[in-house]
Parts: sequence; C-alpha cells; structure tokens
Amino acid sequence: MSTPEAFSARSWLFAPGDSARKMAKAAAGPADVVLLDLEDAVAEDAKPAARAAVAAFLAARPEPERHRLWVRINPLDGPHALADLAAVLPARPGGIMLPKARGGDDARTLDHYLSALETAAGTAPGTTRVIVLVTETAEAMFSTGTYRGVPRVVALSWGAEDLADAVGASGNRAPDGGYGFTYELARSLCLLGAASAGVQPVETIQGDFRDLAGLRERAARVRRDGYRGMLAIHPDQVDVINTAFAPTENEITEAREIVEAFAAHPGAGVVAHKGAMLDRPHLARAQAVLAAGERR
Repeated sequence: MSTPEAFSARSWLFAPGDSARKMAKAAAGPADVVLLDLEDAVAEDAKPAARAAVAAFLAARPEPERHRLWVRINPLDGPHALADLAAVLPARPGGIMLPKARGGDDARTLDHYLSALETAAGTAPGTTRVIVLVTETAEAMFSTGTYRGVPRVVALSWGAEDLADAVGASGNRAPDGGYGFTYELARSLCLLGAASAGVQPVETIQGDFRDLAGLRERAARVRRDGYRGMLAIHPDQVDVINTAFAPTENEITEAREIVEAFAAHPGAGVVAHKGAMLDRPHLARAQAVLAAGERR
C-alpha cells in the first residue's frame, strides 16, 4: 500500500464528469492531478450517464496515465457513492476524492469499499489513494484531527461553499473580501488535521478563475502557512498553482546549505548557520524543500 509520505501534488484540477471535452482538455494539461467530478459539477438526473462517461474515459486512457486521473464521488451518506465506486474502480483511477466527509470513520468505510472493489477488479488492494474534503459540513469541523492512520488517505482539503450552506450563512466573505472567521478556521483546522495525520494539506479553490494575480498571491500566502497544493476549477489556474507551490532556486540553495550544515555535525541538535542557530525543525523543513524540488 502506498504511504502518505510518498505522495505529493501541487495542482488538482476539477473536470466535470459529464463533459468528455473538458475531461480530455484537463487530462492533456499540466495539472498534477485531474479530478473527474461526479458530485457538484453534475446535475442529479445526469449522474448515471456521467458515471458511465467517467468510467469509459478512464478505461480509454493508457494505464500509466491513470495515476493522475482521480474521481470525486458523491457523499457516502447519499444514494450515489456506491454506484460511483462500482462504475469507476474497474477502470483503475489513481485515486478518489471523498466529499462531505464527517470524520475519519467515513474514510475508513471508504477504504473497506475500495478494498472489496479492487479485489473484484483484480487490482492490488490499497492501490487507490484518497483525498478527503474535511470541512464541508458543520459536524466535520469537529473531526479534522481524526484521520491519523486511516488507510489510503494521502491528502486533506477543505471547502467554504458547502460549509456556508451547512451553517445557513448568506455568504462566506468578510467586508474586505477575505474569508470570514468560520472559514479561516476551517482552513486552519484542515492544515492542522493534515499535519496530525502526516498527509498533504491542499488549499481550496479560488472561484474567480480570471483573477490570476489574486490566485498567485493567495497561493504564496497559504504555502507560507504550510499548504502544499491547491484545487483548481479552470485550466488557466494550473500553471500559476504549479509555480507557486514549487520551491525557488534560492529556496533550494538555502535548504541544501542547511542540510549540509547538519550533515557536518552528525548528532547535533542545533547548528550555527549565517549568524542564526538552527534546530531540528529547520532541518526537517529544508529536507522537505529539497524533496519538493526533486518533484518539480
């Protein structure tokens, strides 16, 4: 089974599962992960046809390419999730996005479903990875720390639109245009939950896909906070996200110097570097930068 530490992706691009054209365009682009959407992007009466279309799209792609083609299914507590999984698992998507999760138990239930369907399809158990949307319901806000050790989960992300609906809010933005307190709290809880679970935190979408300058600023800000990737709703957003979440040459150089400083003093808990005293957390962050640089 793949471990959370082995996985990283900067850009996660949604493509509606009822549009073969948009799925093909997304798959042909530079997104690290393409999320073929069976949930919000598909109307209720169109879900059976979209389910079949996504399965056919996956089956038609070369198998090595499918590792980056994931599927957002419908919520586990609704009528569509099992049908979604039964349709797409034989085509071996790279992963599943679980929306409106209520906590780690939902992700564990999904693991059981996936194991059974992988076995039926002749796929090695544990192959299919999972990203969980962890703040889309009010209940879920209290359980973002329950994903530690849950099989298959490699990333957590959050959502502001469904959360606003769940709490009966008329909007999720403050007067200055930023998210209101509840939604900034959701962002923080997702980040902390991912850190606790040892998986990748992924920032939610930016709805205004034309504002690439704003996207660039926001991506840089959340990366400083600890996020390592971001959801996208339009292909034009992908290059901005990929660049924002890749370390710069200066960052790579600085990280390499920090790693070398610790290597020169084996066993040391603190080393001097450019007039500052650095401890083990600095080493861990430097190692993470170098690992990200290798994946660019």
